Amino acid sequence: MAILPPGAQDSPGPLHDRLVGLAGMPDSAASVEIDLIVIAQLVASRVKAVDYASVTSRRGGAYATVATSSDVALAVDAAQYADDAGPCLEALDGGYPAAVPDIATTITWPGFRDAAVGMGLASSLSIPLVAGSGRTVAALNLYSHDPDAMAALTTSVWSAYDSDPPVNALDTIGEGGTELVAGLTAALEVRAVIQRGLGTIMGIDRCGADVAYRTLCTLAEASGDTLFAASARLLMDSEG
Repeated sequence: MAILPPGAQDSPGPLHDRLVGLAGMPDSAASVEIDLIVIAQLVASRVKAVDYASVTSRRGGAYATVATSSDVALAVDAAQYADDAGPCLEALDGGYPAAVPDIATTITWPGFRDAAVGMGLASSLSIPLVAGSGRTVAALNLYSHDPDAMAALTTSVWSAYDSDPPVNALDTIGEGGTELVAGLTAALEVRAVIQRGLGTIMGIDRCGADVAYRTLCTLAEASGDTLFAASARLLMDSEG
C-alpha cells in the first residue's frame, strides 16, 4: 500500500506538490534542482502578491541564485551576495522566513534596500525550503510592488511556521497564495515525520544523525520509497 504525504489526496495544485516532493527527497537527488526551478516559476505565475521570484542556495561554498523568474530578482539577489547580507541569506542560514514589509525604510540591509528600491520593489519575503535531511537547502525569494498584498501573504506564510500563528489572511491571498501556504505546511509535516524516522534509527542503531540519514536513504532506495514513506513505514513497524 502506498503511503502518501500530507495533502496528496486533495492536492490544491502543482506548487503544493513540488514543495511536498522536495521535502521528502534526498538532498543530493538530481530532481532537487529541477524542483527549485519549477517552484520559482510557479510562485511567480500563480501567487498574485508576487511580481518576481528566485531561489538562493549554496554552490561551492558561496551563495548563488539557482532559479529565477526575472533578471530583476537576479539583480536584487546579487546585491545581497555582494554584501554577504540580506533577507534571502537570513532565510537560508536561519531556517525561518525573513520579511521586509517596507524595503525603502529598512536600515538592516542597505545594499539590498538600494538595489530593490532601484528596481521599483516595495516589499519582499524569503522562505526557507527543506529537503529530506530536514536541513534548509534553499531560500525562496518573493519580490513585490504591492506591500499590502505581500503583508497578507507574509502573515499567512508565517502561519505555517509559527506554533501560535497570527490571524490568518488566507481569504485575501488568492488561490496561488493559498496553495503556497498549504504546500509549505505539508512540507513541514513531511519533515516532522522524517525526523521522527531518523530518531527511531538513531535509537535502534545507536548512531548519530548523519549516519541515520544515510541509513534512511538506503532503506528508501531499496524499497523504491520516498524518505517520507520509508520513515512512515519505519514508525508503523516500531510502534505496531
